[in-house]
Amino acid sequence: MRTEEAIRLVTAARTDADLFGTQEPARRYRELVGALHPDRLGAADPGVRAAAAEALVTVTTRWRTPAPAYTGDVATLHERKEGPPVNASGRGRAPSYHLAKVCRHPGDNDLMAREARALRRIAERGDAKHLAYVPRLVDSYPARDPSTGVQRQVNELVTVPGLRSLDDVRRAYPDGLDPRDAAWMWRRLLVALGLAHRAGVVHGAVLPRHVLIEPDAHGLVLVDWCFSAEPGGLVPALVPGHEDWYPPEVAAKRPCGPGTDIALAARCMTWLMGDRAPRELRAFADGCQGAALATRPDDAWRLLRELDEVLHRLYGPRTFRPFTLNP
Repeated sequence: MRTEEAIRLVTAARTDADLFGTQEPARRYRELVGALHPDRLGAADPGVRAAAAEALVTVTTRWRTPAPAYTGDVATLHERKEGPPVNASGRGRAPSYHLAKVCRHPGDNDLMAREARALRRIAERGDAKHLAYVPRLVDSYPARDPSTGVQRQVNELVTVPGLRSLDDVRRAYPDGLDPRDAAWMWRRLLVALGLAHRAGVVHGAVLPRHVLIEPDAHGLVLVDWCFSAEPGGLVPALVPGHEDWYPPEVAAKRPCGPGTDIALAARCMTWLMGDRAPRELRAFADGCQGAALATRPDDAWRLLRELDEVLHRLYGPRTFRPFTLNP
């Protein structure tokens, strides 16, 4: 890379993805440093030397090794930086951090745009005291990889570190989770769904890998809104490998609704408890999974109150049960 080209690239870059690309950022960083280093400039014009020195400071200051933090269904998430304390139950405890979610295939850019629209709508219309149950969208923009010219959508998100998926929970409890522990996860998942549904958003893919918990504080974050839709719209795709999890309207390309998410959430919880689920909770879950959307509950807040009644009959007044998962 020529020095003048490197200066132009640094000057024009609006984001780290513009500057370093999304496929081989470490290689791009080395190329920029090599092109801008004083030893490379020789007898260059003083103006070029000054511009190169300024650009080099920009590159080294903005460089962070963007190691993948998580690989999702359509994108790879890279950790960026820590922020003010927050946690998944909204009470402010663990440091938050930014994730750059980079679409792997340009053909899925539209799914990333769906996520951005959904999170914006929830932030604008949702109850502020429950917003910690979903990631916060910082920005959404297209980034063109300087190496390949391919344009991919990037969503910058904020959540908390240390979250674990329900897949992790099931692996830790292969014989089934104690229903008293599943209870707080189910309750918080219904809060996340109630928040979204009141804002006019159906998640469309409430699967174990998308339900993340904060074990110690009993927090929960519902992630990956790429498959979201408005009530009455169509869920755009099924997550590969989970086709049999979905209620019938999704595969049949019929309109979805809050009951779509409620059925998926109930499936997650009975799967999590396995054979340890008591008869009352199984009956409650069955009532959430009717074959037709119109036969299912469509109000997550009302359903939460009904769940609390079932739990009270089973276990008495609610008490805090410490819950930990091994790293």
